[in-house]
Amino acid sequence: MNADDVSVKIFKALGHPVRLQIVKFLLKEPQCVCVLNQLFDYSQANLSQHLKILREAGILENQKIGVEMHYSVKLKGIEKLLATMDLTAAEYFSTLEF
Repeated sequence: MNADDVSVKIFKALGHPVRLQIVKFLLKEPQCVCVLNQLFDYSQANLSQHLKILREAGILENQKIGVEMHYSVKLKGIEKLLATMDLTAAEYFSTLEF
């Protein structure tokens, strides 16, 4: 696996709106999966699948605290990546002609 492969894996993982929202939420602070379950209107199984994809891409890590599973952003560069994507989206919208 090379750097391009890793980049593609990360972008694919972030390519779903729910996963992107999860990562943005977890950038603020680590959270219990129970909080994520309340925040996102998806079944527990569906949310677990999204979290698994983000973990496998190396974006998130999890830690069991007591009986609760807590998730946090593992790759600190993700915050810069998402900030750059927000700027890129703003630039995109500024080029649209109405």
